[in-house]
Amino acid sequence: MENRLFRSALFATYQLTLLLGITLLPVALVARQFGVTLPIHRIVTRLADAYEDTAPNSD
Repeated sequence: MENRLFRSALFATYQLTLLLGITLLPVALVARQFGVTLPIHRIVTRLADAYEDTAPNSD
């Protein structure tokens, strides 16, 4: 039960991070013009990996 709750919370966080990345895209494009990069891709990648690690084994 706890694993299912954790996996659901992790999935919701992952989805919210994707939404945040899409929302911040215009800001990131302007910031890139000034030589500043936003590390949203690292956060999304880490959450995706964590979510995939919680997947139940099909063995």
